[in-house]
Amino acid sequence: MQDDEILGKAYDSRLMKRLLLYLKPYKWYIFGAIIFAVVVSSIGPLRPYLTKVIIDDYIIKKDYDGMLPLIVLLFVTIILQGFLQYGLNYLTQWIGQKTIFNMRMQVFRHLQNLSLKFYDKNPIGRLVTRTTSDVEVLNEMFSSGVVMVFSDIFTIIFILVYMFLMDVNLSLVTLSVLPLLIYITFVFRKKVREAYRQVRKYVASMNSFLNEHITGMNTVQIFKREEKSHKDFTVINADHRDANIKSVFYYAVYFPLVDFTSALAIALIIWYGGGSVVSGAMTLGVLISFIQYTEMFFRPVRDLSEKYNILQTAMASSERVFKLLDDDTIIPNPANPKSISDFRGEVEFKNVCFAYNGEDYVLKNVSFTIKPGERVAFVGATGAGKTSIISLINRFYDITRGEILIDGINIKEIDKKELRKKIAVVLQDVFIFSGDMKFNIDLGDDSISFEKIQDAAKAVGIDGFINSLPDKYNAEVKERGATLSVGQKQLLSFSRALARDPKILILDEATSNVDTESEQMIQGAIKELLKNRTAIVIAHRLSTIQNADKIIVLHHGEIRESGTHQQLLAKGGIYYKLYQLQYKEQEKLAKS
Repeated sequence: MQDDEILGKAYDSRLMKRLLLYLKPYKWYIFGAIIFAVVVSSIGPLRPYLTKVIIDDYIIKKDYDGMLPLIVLLFVTIILQGFLQYGLNYLTQWIGQKTIFNMRMQVFRHLQNLSLKFYDKNPIGRLVTRTTSDVEVLNEMFSSGVVMVFSDIFTIIFILVYMFLMDVNLSLVTLSVLPLLIYITFVFRKKVREAYRQVRKYVASMNSFLNEHITGMNTVQIFKREEKSHKDFTVINADHRDANIKSVFYYAVYFPLVDFTSALAIALIIWYGGGSVVSGAMTLGVLISFIQYTEMFFRPVRDLSEKYNILQTAMASSERVFKLLDDDTIIPNPANPKSISDFRGEVEFKNVCFAYNGEDYVLKNVSFTIKPGERVAFVGATGAGKTSIISLINRFYDITRGEILIDGINIKEIDKKELRKKIAVVLQDVFIFSGDMKFNIDLGDDSISFEKIQDAAKAVGIDGFINSLPDKYNAEVKERGATLSVGQKQLLSFSRALARDPKILILDEATSNVDTESEQMIQGAIKELLKNRTAIVIAHRLSTIQNADKIIVLHHGEIRESGTHQQLLAKGGIYYKLYQLQYKEQEKLAKS
């Protein structure tokens, strides 16, 4: 969780330059917002000055008729400031939302382009935090920070100008409390900075924990881990609560201290200014306007402290977001990709070596050729490298050494999307999306007609189940296919693959979770469906691959045997031993 502990500088020019690039498309809107901010800032300090004129020139002189136009002007400034403030807030929030939308889309697009190697090392909960919480923090800076800082600064400047124009000595007395305010603000910033770091750390921890334990809830309940999970979550949740309470505590102390400093300034104004009024050196209107200015002065000062906190959190969040965006764990596309005009589906591995980590090779000098339309099965113990071969053919990972050729062309020279369009994979663990039946077959691909969807469903025998539903192909599917059986999910995944009419069809333990009746249905359909297609089958149950054109036996990442079912049995090697083990197990099950 080191990324979540990033604190960084309160202001980092390098990060700020990158953040400001997101505002570039809206630079004229920002310019307009700044003008709004300056105008709003100039109107507010005008009110105490008008109050001073009304008191000194009209109320004391009892000129009620002359006072009326100024009261109307005072009322108009209040109404005008309200409208302008509304426009300013709306414009800044609009800019913030537009900017954050673009940034979040960029982050999501980048996540889609990252290779599976990246996801092997990064918990999903942390990535969700980057895309949601961290980006949302930047929204506060874009909408409330960049422009509103100008509003606060100009408000302070206009107040100081009015104050010094009216009375220099009283202005200096008023500002004598600033050293105390600066010290309080400095301590507050330091404490809140650390508290915020803790909050961000525990938010990411909580997201990761929840994602893992909710996704794996069936395992938690099967092994009766509810109490243990509850205790673990209690610790994380309590840490998050305590970090937030600490942050709230600092705010609860800081703002009353600012109010105390403001009250102290008012007390000094009354003490010094009151004496001057009594002695005739100052008018009552000046004294009252200074009290108003003091109350107005501390409001933007307090807001600037909050803006500092927003800036601090934005720097930390932006550093985490940019670290994600700068991650180059991406399978590169060729600059000038080669196209396969007549895709036949020939697959060739030439001395392929591959390791997920360093020199720990899972495939060692693997070489084989699969001819177009040929059905080849891979068998071997768990960890032999079977699934790695599938990942490499789809180029989810890049090989360490050697070559992988499709129709004689190195897959590194083929556009990734074009390559994967020609290959369909049916995995053992099927992921079902929330939506409807139709969507879970075509996955939103408009090029797949409804007729193709129906044909694919009929081919694997799930159309009967779908048509029995009230809404048929528009029937709702819950998240992760909660309302479907394991067999129905697997059949849907078959339909999903076949609807794309692939030239290469890969089945990775595709029938291992299907009941006997469904498996027989699929096996009957597969014979027809695999015609004119290259098929790669990975299976533990050797009974499902006896009719394969070729069976390749992997052991510790190397090809040890190759041949048909009968040829491998005749050799009496690894395949023969695997077959005997499964045959004996089946006999035991039959007897029991």
